[in-house]
Amino acid sequence: MIAFLLVAPYLVSAQEKSDEVMIASIYDEVLSNSTIYENLRVLCKDVGHRLSGSTGAAAAVEYTRQLMIAYDFDTVYLQPVMVPNWKRGPVEILKITNSKKRGVIDLNALALGNSIGTGPQGILAEIIELKGLSEIQERKNELAGKIVFFNGPMNPTLLETFSAYGAAVSQRSSGAAQTAPYGAKAIIVRSMTQSLDDVPHTGSLRYQKDIKAIPAMAISTKDADLLSLLLKDQADLHIYMENYAEMLPETQSYNVIGQLTGTLFPDEYIAVGGHLDSWDVGEGAHDDGSGCMQGIEVLRVFKSLNLKPKRTLRAVMWMNEENGSKGGKAYADLSESRKEHHIAAIESDRGGFVPRGFTSTGSAKQKQQLSQWKVLFEPYGLHDFDRTGGGADIRPLSKQGTFLIGLLPDGQRYFRYHHTEKDVFEAVDRRELELGAASMASLVYLMDQYGVEN
Repeated sequence: MIAFLLVAPYLVSAQEKSDEVMIASIYDEVLSNSTIYENLRVLCKDVGHRLSGSTGAAAAVEYTRQLMIAYDFDTVYLQPVMVPNWKRGPVEILKITNSKKRGVIDLNALALGNSIGTGPQGILAEIIELKGLSEIQERKNELAGKIVFFNGPMNPTLLETFSAYGAAVSQRSSGAAQTAPYGAKAIIVRSMTQSLDDVPHTGSLRYQKDIKAIPAMAISTKDADLLSLLLKDQADLHIYMENYAEMLPETQSYNVIGQLTGTLFPDEYIAVGGHLDSWDVGEGAHDDGSGCMQGIEVLRVFKSLNLKPKRTLRAVMWMNEENGSKGGKAYADLSESRKEHHIAAIESDRGGFVPRGFTSTGSAKQKQQLSQWKVLFEPYGLHDFDRTGGGADIRPLSKQGTFLIGLLPDGQRYFRYHHTEKDVFEAVDRRELELGAASMASLVYLMDQYGVEN
């Protein structure tokens, strides 16, 4: 017993050294031999934007299926999933019609995802400004017949940009449903970004079943500031809104899944990936083409380095995160029906920026295990392992007790591009994208080697 205790520290040290060597090999492979950047270029430039239910989404399904077949994964298959089929329409007009200082002013705007349209008759109404949902109740008697302008900005003092987004985004997601009962005719929302520019950001809203649906659009932050300034001098400002957005019947799409089957514990699964759909503006490069290509790259690295996983690894391209989350729910439901056990899942859905760590949601033992591996990642610039999080598509797996993990890149630039025409291939840096993929592959390697605590 005494001899074992004397030897044990050296065994641990040797184990850590072996892990260091393997992780170095993973980073070397990705940084030297990866085609992930070219794969992302094809997805963005040849396929383009890929809103659920669109021809672009269908092309993305086939592209990623063929890509994983070319990488010779053990199994590549499609999982059918019914998804929303929302169309933006050909015309979007938003303008101030009666400014005493400026006359008619065209505003930079986009319809919010899932919104209904105005149709050719449009909507002309007086505007009322609210700083957030909290002001609805105190001003509910003023909303009838008005277009409600939600102008609550993302908090610029929060260094964690996703926290600032989370605090502000309820205006976009719930503003229409919460103002319609008081007679509001439509809503306008300040774009969800800390940037001050002319670029509107779309994003999804949620209607409630028994509440009348009203049209909703987002405007750029510069136009939001202009509108607010003009309202201070002229309370009777009017806005004209016209768009042709509509929700068509659900249509069939697919999650795309590539698999390497485990050699020792094939009934234990580790899923890694991102969501394949994107909004219909831009190319969905950061959101979330990067995450999809990183998920595929994880399995490619295992193949290239001839690493035979002990557990079954899956690269999953989830469909419909943006305006319904149907893909994540369908994946978890099918997994439950098959009595699969996902010990862990990693989603990359915060852009292809330089990685800083991992978020996680799980048991105290699981989070402690992740924290113990932090020392292996610090040489590569990853140091933040304490935040809670995971990903929208993997959240439904929590019923299995799955350890949910999210890649945590530097988020300071993400909301410049999020849900906009600027989210294109050129906005992604090759090396930062590769570093994220290598980080994910390294963590998958560790979880595959040692399992995950309960």
